Amino acid sequence: MIPKPAQYLLRFDDLCPTVSRTRWERFLPLIEEFEIRPILAVIPDNLDHSLELSPPDPEFWAGMRAMQTAGATIGLHGYQHICDSRGQSLLALHRSSEFAGVAEGVQRQWIRAGLEILRGHGLNPKLWVAPRHGFDGNTLRVLREQGIHALSDGFSRVPYRRGGLTWIPQQLWEPVDKPKGLWTICIHPNTAGSSLVMQLQLFLRHHAAQFTSVERVLDELCPGELSWGERLYEKLALWRAHASRARKRVRSRRHRSSSS
Repeated sequence: MIPKPAQYLLRFDDLCPTVSRTRWERFLPLIEEFEIRPILAVIPDNLDHSLELSPPDPEFWAGMRAMQTAGATIGLHGYQHICDSRGQSLLALHRSSEFAGVAEGVQRQWIRAGLEILRGHGLNPKLWVAPRHGFDGNTLRVLREQGIHALSDGFSRVPYRRGGLTWIPQQLWEPVDKPKGLWTICIHPNTAGSSLVMQLQLFLRHHAAQFTSVERVLDELCPGELSWGERLYEKLALWRAHASRARKRVRSRRHRSSSS
């Protein structure tokens, strides 16, 4: 059943000790004020230099533990965030990823190592969050083996079962008022401007009661197989996402061309 009125989840991506501290800390008062239980997508061993935006924060892991204790859900956000594989992802939103197309044995090593690192810091990851939406059938098999039974991705309006895991859809990158459905708003603190912080604050003032948690979604929405109608909706939503990204690439090329 599609939830009505709409329910929302808030997800923060690319969290690691070198996350932009000033940008990340602007969201913390909102999480506390509106008692949000977000998904925290944590990179276990970041080697992506583009995400080294602050000196390593010695309090980062303690902060993640405190937010987990307060109700946040920890997501395993890949391993090292080095997205140089050109393999075909199950969602195929990006041309490169960290995991899609990588040999199953290598993925197993990476996922095991990532889980060990997070657990070594006192975190208990409950779901998978793929860098650049990049994962394949091998990824799902390894996740099941390692005891991860849910992921944050997909374009339906309800959570569902596929490939032996529960998919909790993630379809938005900024707050949008929706009449029904479950919607995950994904925010990248490293690139979030002040306007997005203000937009989120205003949205929470009006919709805080509609924000839920991963735990409640799994307990209350009873994920199962998608209906025929919802599978069609998912395909159309994915097509729209592809079209939107294509338009952005065209605009970017035109801008570079006009500037040269």
